[in-house]
Amino acid sequence: MSPVTSDAVHDALATVSDPEIRRPITELGMVDSVAIDEAGRVAVRVLLTVSGCPMRTEIVDRVTRAVAGVAGVTGVDVELGVMTDEQRTAMREGLRGGGREIVFNRPGNLTRIYAVASGKGGVGKSSLTVNLAAALAAEGRSVGLLDADIYGHSVPRMLGLDRPPTVVDGMLLPPERHGVRAISMLPFKPGGTTEPIAFRGPMLHRALEQFLTDVWWGDLDILLLDLPPGTGDVAISTAQLLPAAELIVVTTPQPAAAEVAVRAGMLAAQTQQRVAGVIENMSAFACPHCGEPIDLFGAGGGDAVAATLTEALGTSVPLLGRVPFDPRLREGGDSGEPLVLAAPDSAAGAAVSAIAAELAGRTRGLAGLDLGVSPVRR
Repeated sequence: MSPVTSDAVHDALATVSDPEIRRPITELGMVDSVAIDEAGRVAVRVLLTVSGCPMRTEIVDRVTRAVAGVAGVTGVDVELGVMTDEQRTAMREGLRGGGREIVFNRPGNLTRIYAVASGKGGVGKSSLTVNLAAALAAEGRSVGLLDADIYGHSVPRMLGLDRPPTVVDGMLLPPERHGVRAISMLPFKPGGTTEPIAFRGPMLHRALEQFLTDVWWGDLDILLLDLPPGTGDVAISTAQLLPAAELIVVTTPQPAAAEVAVRAGMLAAQTQQRVAGVIENMSAFACPHCGEPIDLFGAGGGDAVAATLTEALGTSVPLLGRVPFDPRLREGGDSGEPLVLAAPDSAAGAAVSAIAAELAGRTRGLAGLDLGVSPVRR
């Protein structure tokens, strides 16, 4: 049998990605040393980004499996160390560069950004956003979810997140659940869920900006923002900080709710945003006894919002779908198990998944992208 070579081991380590950063540990400078004895046993020293890294066991397992697969290796020993401040700074600068910028605004960035809005609370906007995120991740997309409802944050509970982000030299690595990377104000409140957020407009803008500049989102296919209800500070700041973000307006079938929802979409006329579509939540559901549809919250709200916005904005605003009323949508939010995963064959789960499939199939337009061409005068 041929002896184990250092190159072969390093090639194997290059296939190991950090679970949070999703880049090869060799690229991140996490491999400190490799030693191979005459019997083919390999000792690898790996540097964690922080001493309390929550993914340490996963990293050890990944390294062990990768190196054990090299021909001639008889055993693997993994020793863990911790990066120095200088090494962490070098890693962060390698990922983000030396400055602070919103990576989604870089020329050539292809992340599709959807800001989920509503005219008022109580229409199930956050529940739908979380389920859309989970459904998109289940479709194989790389998904991020920013809980932009600074005052009324609810994403951590609805996703079942139970740990804060990891902080590496001022860079936040968002925790992941159900394949969705998410950030929220909750981990930054010493008082926990009951502590209120007493922010005025400029502070709300700053909080949203930090979530966009200080968080390492990685290479996302789709970023969802769960906006607070209404057309206030955060909705306006979102348009300023993420000019490529498209609005998704959530309403219920009730005409009174639809009238309010239109206002959330009409903000796009002032912020120069595009409205990607309308979702009608709590739509008619089949009677469990006779199977006839029950319009518990009225009918026609989604169509009315889509039609009104289409006419007022002068562009097509489609009704993306109707999600039937289902108590399990709420129950999944309370338990941290989204309905699209817990009951994908339910009418509501299937409706959300269909909307997610539609959104996943879209690609970002060329607006704002650097095509690498220059006009030529003749």
